[in-house]
Amino acid sequence: MKYKFDYKISALDLWKLAMYGIYGSMIGVTNIIFTISMIALSIKFWNQVNILLKTLLTIGVLLFIIIQPMAVYIKSKKQVKSFPIDMTINFNDKGIYIRDSNQDLEFKWKDIREVVNKPSMIIIFTKTKHGFIVTDEMIGDKKEDFYKYLIEKI
Repeated sequence: MKYKFDYKISALDLWKLAMYGIYGSMIGVTNIIFTISMIALSIKFWNQVNILLKTLLTIGVLLFIIIQPMAVYIKSKKQVKSFPIDMTINFNDKGIYIRDSNQDLEFKWKDIREVVNKPSMIIIFTKTKHGFIVTDEMIGDKKEDFYKYLIEKI
């Protein structure tokens, strides 16, 4: 079986990947606990504190629900500009082949460490420092079959 996709990653795709990473770890749990604590503190002490502390409480509440996601999105927008425009990714029985106008990369199936199925993408991690996002937009209605194919290969 073979699969071939035009590799088009948007800033939103990178942002989702980062958010999956953050909120799927202890950092995310800490962020949630901090935010809930800040909301509770704000409710309890809002009428008792001056404008400076109200500002700090507001920033504390917004830090992980607005500010951090916006900062990650801005970073994702900058990062996506460095990606090649004309990249294709091919999957066959021998491995994964990535081609753009500047280079060709090849990964044998034994070089693939993990495949993760997320709500809007499949993430492929190699044993080296490479990783690839294959979005639902690229895959279309073949996501389940494609994911099963990847799992069989690694």
